[in-house]
Amino acid sequence: MGDFNVALVIVAAVVSVLVLLVSVYLLVNYQHPDDANQAYFPKLVVVLGITVAVLSILMLPADVANRQACRKAVYSGACSLTLPMKTLWLIVYIADALLVFLVIPFAMFYYEGDQDKSVGKRLKTALIWVVASAVICGLILGILYALIGKVDFTVRHLSSSVQTFPSSFGAFSNGQPCISPLTRQCSAYSAPANSQTTWTMRASFPEYVVALATIVGSVLFTIFGGVGIACLPLGLIFSFVRRPKAVITRSQYIKEATELGKKAKELKKAAEALHQEERSGNKGRKWRKNVKAVEKELLLLENDMNALEEMYPQGEQAEATWAFTVLAYIGKLIFGVVGLIVSIAWVAHIVIYLLIDPPLSSFLNEIFIKLDGVWGLLGTVAFAFFCFYLLIAVIAGEMMLGLKLVFITIHPMKWGGTLMNSFLFNVGLILLCSISVIQFCATAFAYYAQATAAQEIFGHTLQSLRGIKYLYKYNVFQYGFVALSILTLFYYAIFGWRKRKPTGRFQLSN
Repeated sequence: MGDFNVALVIVAAVVSVLVLLVSVYLLVNYQHPDDANQAYFPKLVVVLGITVAVLSILMLPADVANRQACRKAVYSGACSLTLPMKTLWLIVYIADALLVFLVIPFAMFYYEGDQDKSVGKRLKTALIWVVASAVICGLILGILYALIGKVDFTVRHLSSSVQTFPSSFGAFSNGQPCISPLTRQCSAYSAPANSQTTWTMRASFPEYVVALATIVGSVLFTIFGGVGIACLPLGLIFSFVRRPKAVITRSQYIKEATELGKKAKELKKAAEALHQEERSGNKGRKWRKNVKAVEKELLLLENDMNALEEMYPQGEQAEATWAFTVLAYIGKLIFGVVGLIVSIAWVAHIVIYLLIDPPLSSFLNEIFIKLDGVWGLLGTVAFAFFCFYLLIAVIAGEMMLGLKLVFITIHPMKWGGTLMNSFLFNVGLILLCSISVIQFCATAFAYYAQATAAQEIFGHTLQSLRGIKYLYKYNVFQYGFVALSILTLFYYAIFGWRKRKPTGRFQLSN
């Protein structure tokens, strides 16, 4: 057993290094050419944020493996080499909260600052915004912790009378488990209903910080994740349905390219007008609304340009390019079908295991346990995949709602074309939602992840916090998640197969 524990520690160290390398790889390949050889601090924050987010997701499977390392131990001291998971959970999530509420906002304020100002002034402006935000958040957090930072556990007081210790145990059996005169019931189990009471204790401050961060993340996770769990696979499938069926003619290409050129000129003129307003200091509500509208039109214009290039490949390798385009859409169909199966499994599991009381089945819990029986880490890998899928669904949901709703800013992730502010925004969103994903998975897979440190933090303390516990008692987030996924399904069933109509002449709102 000790060898298994040593191996677990080694695997955890190796995986941490691999995650860091993958984070650097994603940054290098996704960053925009304009950010090459500059913006080093935002890049450091991005690498750190991705690493913390991925490790936080992997910690729940590691927590399960850590528990299994000592399942045959007679006493707790027999496993002295297991990972200190509760301490690691608190360290990771305090780092998560610091990155989301302090470091990433500072990096975004600095990166998006006026480039005409000196570095010192940009740092000063970013620091002022972050300090002001930190003071406000600290005051709110301190007041809430002082007033309602307590945990209310529902307990039942059980007691029984004292009886003479029997000289013989021959009289005890399945039909007579207790001392006379009770036939089938011990005195402790006959406690009246009024024996139930509430045991109150003060929550630790780190746990309270994690709890409040989880609530904020749960709201975003419910909205974006509920939409994304449906639009992620359906978007891929309907992308295949709306794919170009054949290469267009040169005349059609010229006609479409001319229209896109006119659109680009309109957007350039609008962007210049907004830039002039910014220089004059007129950055009010209408200006911000127009900026978001231009950003969305630019994203749609770029998508139209890419679609046009797909329909009319050029160059010496035109036929090969078209062949790869066809294969790419087939790949989208395959991944979409697989994703749809995973999404249906997720929603079905939430309904039959979390929303129905008592649960109809443990469903995915049983599947993971059986996979562990086939090979030690197979169930753990499947478990980690389902958790990661939720994070990807959050990003997909944010992108879809960003295109449909004016008040949500778009921050697209593009291979070789992602600016640092979009990188920072999406990393912050992933970090904030990763806490909620872990809490959600710890609840949804409570049978598989039982007796873990995550269960202690997210399953008992969090769901018993004063003022918060009712959100979990009545499954508010689970109901919202399922409802939004169903609404998104209906939306795609009605409108998903249609091609987007070209927008008319773009004008700034007055």
